[in-house]
Amino acid sequence: LFRGSLLILLLVGCGNPMQEELLSYINEDLPPLAEKESEVIARYESVTGDNYTNDEVMYAALVDEVQPKYQSFITDLEAVEIEEKEIKTVAVTFANIEAKALASLKETVDHYLHIKNALANDNGAEAAKGAKAMEGALSKMDKSLLTAEQKTAYDKIEESLKATATSIAKNGND
Repeated sequence: LFRGSLLILLLVGCGNPMQEELLSYINEDLPPLAEKESEVIARYESVTGDNYTNDEVMYAALVDEVQPKYQSFITDLEAVEIEEKEIKTVAVTFANIEAKALASLKETVDHYLHIKNALANDNGAEAAKGAKAMEGALSKMDKSLLTAEQKTAYDKIEESLKATATSIAKNGND
């Protein structure tokens, strides 16, 4: 569900209606779904791995709680209506992303937001700091963790992100 982070990066230059739908998707649609997903994962983890006690307890939890709650989560996720084709495409493409790749993308998004906020406050020096940090995050991204489809989507924006970060890092103090 943290695909909202990647949506921000992939749709940085999108127009106003798309921005509104994107913000609604990230701020309104995803948070309750993330909470629901976390509950399912927590319940699953409570009966597996180090928390495993016996097959009977695990089976009952999986059949009676985890599976129905997960199915409900999937139903709710699929019910989210997305009008903009670009948002819909990214949401589907990045529905299942490797945790390490997600962490790298989150770091990049955090730095992007740092730049955005600094620029909104007319603070070029702070924007330059954020841009330098974003350059570092982009250079550390391990694209081998992405599926072929995710890599294709990421590759489409990577050079633009790098160029923008480099430009802001060099010119942020001007």
